[in-house]
Amino acid sequence: MTPDFRLRPVAEADFESLLALSIRVLRADLERLGRFNPELRRERFRAIFKPATLSAIEVAGVCVGCIGAEPHADHLHIHAFCVQPEFQGCGLGAAVLAQVTGQYPGMPVRIEVLKGSAALGFWQRQGFDPSGEEEFDLLLERPAPLGEAAGAP
Repeated sequence: MTPDFRLRPVAEADFESLLALSIRVLRADLERLGRFNPELRRERFRAIFKPATLSAIEVAGVCVGCIGAEPHADHLHIHAFCVQPEFQGCGLGAAVLAQVTGQYPGMPVRIEVLKGSAALGFWQRQGFDPSGEEEFDLLLERPAPLGEAAGAP
């Protein structure tokens, strides 16, 4: 059963706990690729830590993850989507993604996923397909639903 959740803008007080969560979620994949570097992870997370585009995911008043959503002229870019492992596999990620992308009807959605990540299966179940690749990431896209015009609300 999908837990009830709410999204709220991040605050500076969330930075350290969300950074720690992102490291916990990504560490095994980053180590497998020989790319785990805590300081580099801190720098990258700091660069995307923007209250205008990053939301904390709360369940029963406790922060259990985050999701970033940046609208562009021709697509919605999802980033920094992390959910505590104990809340994975219960439908929370799919529900959060649906709520966020539902705010941008008719827009294709893009995300980068580390090559070989178990998260790839999640994204494929959400309708994403490979659209390209970079050295360490697969680029995925879910096209806009047929019949819907692209554009942010």
